[in-house]
Amino acid sequence: MNMWRNILIFFVIGTAFFTSGFYVGKENQIIINPLEDIDFTIFNEVYHFIEKKHPEFENLTEEEVVYGAVEGMLRALGDDYTSFFSPERSILFMEDISGEFQGVGMEIGVRDGELRIISPLKNTPAYNAGIKAGDVITTVDGKEVANLTIEDAVLMIRGPEGTEVVLEIEREGEVKKISIIRDVINIPTVEWEIIEEDIAYIQIFSFYDSLKKDFSLIAKKISEEGKAKKIIIDLRGNPGGILDVAVDIASYFLEPGETVILTGKTKNESDEIIKKKTGIDAVLANYPVVIIIDQGSASASEILAGALKDQINAVIVGEKSFGKGSVQSMQSLSDGSVLKITERYFFTPNKSIINEVGISPDIEILLTEKDIEEGRDPQLQAAVKVLN
Repeated sequence: MNMWRNILIFFVIGTAFFTSGFYVGKENQIIINPLEDIDFTIFNEVYHFIEKKHPEFENLTEEEVVYGAVEGMLRALGDDYTSFFSPERSILFMEDISGEFQGVGMEIGVRDGELRIISPLKNTPAYNAGIKAGDVITTVDGKEVANLTIEDAVLMIRGPEGTEVVLEIEREGEVKKISIIRDVINIPTVEWEIIEEDIAYIQIFSFYDSLKKDFSLIAKKISEEGKAKKIIIDLRGNPGGILDVAVDIASYFLEPGETVILTGKTKNESDEIIKKKTGIDAVLANYPVVIIIDQGSASASEILAGALKDQINAVIVGEKSFGKGSVQSMQSLSDGSVLKITERYFFTPNKSIINEVGISPDIEILLTEKDIEEGRDPQLQAAVKVLN
């Protein structure tokens, strides 16, 4: 019993983040008291029997026993986005946050019990190898990934630059193997150009911190030069990033006091805890806006799309988004391990559910492989048509 209590009695000291991406909060310290009113008899019995009887028990360290118990407790929640990272795994997790790591360059998630590609990042090995949003990963280097956590799957796929990983994926009923050479991944943020003489076409690839500065320069140039009269925001294949960055980008289009997101403790109803526009000047508030999304648009992308759809009547073109509408906090634990835990669910300003539902386009347009092979982009063409 003392051992199990030691698992649960610790100081949680660190900086809080929210994924969808991460919300950076103040450093905090939480003292967790002993669980006097919980009966751990069964745990003690199981521990006793495996210690005495299982031939492999002697190969386990005490740390592995403790971490395994913690992971089992988290699996009982049935939430793929609540995860525990050992000190070694937490280093990889922090690399993800930094926006640079070695691997193949794709975001993965779980949908209907399957490990799916949310999106390959542009110009990464996964993107160049032909990985597509919606692909289901069945094996990694011949090993099945069914029932693995997202983090365990990431560890299997990631590796040093120059090494090979072979993914078996299922796409529209067809199974194929794709070989990918890992590389250093630098997550891009944004590109833009003027198209059709007066449309600012802005592609946002991720919502990491550098986007704040990059987008502020773009917004300033658009508003001061006066060439663009309309705006297309392309969020296709954007898996998300930092929550506050999404709020900042929305703030360029919203008037003071307008809501960007609502949150709630349940999946189906907001309890009115909100995130409002920041103090950024709304220099893009009077521009007609069309947003392009697809099934690879997730998390912070869905926050931005939902906010502009509800608040400025932005038209959404493309395909239904992924539907990652939960908010996680990250806590550093006393031994250097990390707990990422779902705390809330988020909703659009009009209280539309995002989690497991996604953002539905106003104009549904599919982008087929044949379109891509032949250099067509009917989704972008439809967005231009709406604005014209």
